[in-house]
Amino acid sequence: VQLVESGGGVVQTGGSLRLSCAASGVTFNDYAIGWYRQAPGKEREGVSAISIRDGSTYYADSVKGRFTISSDNAKNTVYLQMNSLEPEDTAVYYCAADASGALVYVLTQGLVYGIDYWGKGTLVTVSS
Repeated sequence: VQLVESGGGVVQTGGSLRLSCAASGVTFNDYAIGWYRQAPGKEREGVSAISIRDGSTYYADSVKGRFTISSDNAKNTVYLQMNSLEPEDTAVYYCAADASGALVYVLTQGLVYGIDYWGKGTLVTVSS
């Protein structure tokens, strides 16, 4: 299984970026794919997730209304469109794949959960 993130970069406050997570070696339709982020000195947090099977989604309160997650099942790729970026969004963003498909439920319930596969991350820097 391989998850490859792309799309990170440096953007000014109020700007936009679109992250991509390309998955290979998985039965894509059975999975839930999530985006996590880790800022310097902080714990990794779940930002958004999508169930490929039923299309349900999760957003952390801090990104609701600004970030949109979507999937292109034909390309085995999940996107995270990030608008109205703020300096507090600066972090390394990681793609995560959950084979059980329960990630959206788990994050919505605030449960601790083990992720099956992680990408290597892409850095997003928002300058003020």
